[in-house]
Amino acid sequence: MSLNRRYLNGVRMDKNTILNFFHNKRDFYFDPFLLIPVFSLLSVGFIMVLSTTLPLGDYYGRDPFNYFRRQILTVIFSTCFFIPLCFISIKRIQEFSTTILFVNLFLLALVLVPGVGHTVNGATRWINIFGFYFQPSEWVKLTIVVYVASYIMRHEERVATSLNGFLRPFFIIIVASFLLLLEPDFGSSVVLTMTALGMLFFARVSFFRLLSWCLLSVSVLLFLAFAEPYRLERLLSFLDPWSDPLDSGWQLTQALIAFANGGWFGVGLGNSMQKFFYLPEVHTDFVFAVLGEELGIVGGSSLIILFLVLITRLFYLGGKAIEIGEKFLGYVVNGIGVSIASQCFLNIAVNLGLLPTKGLPLPFVSYGNNNLMVCCISVGIALIVGSEVNRILKRGNSESW
Repeated sequence: MSLNRRYLNGVRMDKNTILNFFHNKRDFYFDPFLLIPVFSLLSVGFIMVLSTTLPLGDYYGRDPFNYFRRQILTVIFSTCFFIPLCFISIKRIQEFSTTILFVNLFLLALVLVPGVGHTVNGATRWINIFGFYFQPSEWVKLTIVVYVASYIMRHEERVATSLNGFLRPFFIIIVASFLLLLEPDFGSSVVLTMTALGMLFFARVSFFRLLSWCLLSVSVLLFLAFAEPYRLERLLSFLDPWSDPLDSGWQLTQALIAFANGGWFGVGLGNSMQKFFYLPEVHTDFVFAVLGEELGIVGGSSLIILFLVLITRLFYLGGKAIEIGEKFLGYVVNGIGVSIASQCFLNIAVNLGLLPTKGLPLPFVSYGNNNLMVCCISVGIALIVGSEVNRILKRGNSESW
């Protein structure tokens, strides 16, 4: 190799230099407190998707393993998508956070254009892109996290002290929620609101302002619930599902029957009766009810514990990142934690009859390509942030030594 080829910008370019460069840049930390619960949840998801969709394949005369295969392929594709992220600084995403969000909002509006959006069960939420049904309402849950984290980072003092600074990100939430309600997707709009409030809580916004906005949000959501007949019907059936168990209260009563059948230890994997077209959407919205029937209270509680471990670890990593000065990274991971926690709480509460029925999947467990991809990529971002935090802490310890 010639002399000018062996040196680049004054740095000797030999084999050891290149290897050290990639070693330092990719000093990746595979956090077991993140990966173990995520892989466990994905494994449970594979099993439950297979269990709940086999009857669908037989009934419609399709491949009974079609949903199961798609679920696995989605995880593989998400992993392939995650690998390039390892070579991109998450901080660079902060520069394009507003652009990414507005592209997502444009896609949310595009779904509503006649002939573009794909409608299933009365909800127009998908865009058919060469056979893949892209769902912008799932991706906005992640882009909102990045945008709000970037906003808090740039206006941290105003957010904490000024009412204008506190309210400004909610204008974007209102626009996104308005588009979601037109689909309609009431559950995702609730998740966005809860996520934004949770991130502002981590930004140390005063409790009075958070409480005031929470009360206002609840009032608006109740107004929206009473404004649409189908939402009002869901609310009334939630209050007393047994008053009309064959119509408006059908979903909730069948979910409760599933839990009653399961008891403490369940009827065994694959032995659920409610999945045989008694309980609607068993592979998406009500997969937790089937899990409760097949694995019982013990199985359902174990799943909740896995979610708690995952969410607690996300909050720990977010707090550590903020503590060492990487505030944007910390706010992003905290936002991911709040978003996943909100979806878990709402889905499980609906299955248990604690909240009115909403169309929200259970992260990592329910069938759904878009939601699963967003969850896997979100955890991938958390892994990258965790590696960065670990690298900075190691460097600080070595310098102090």
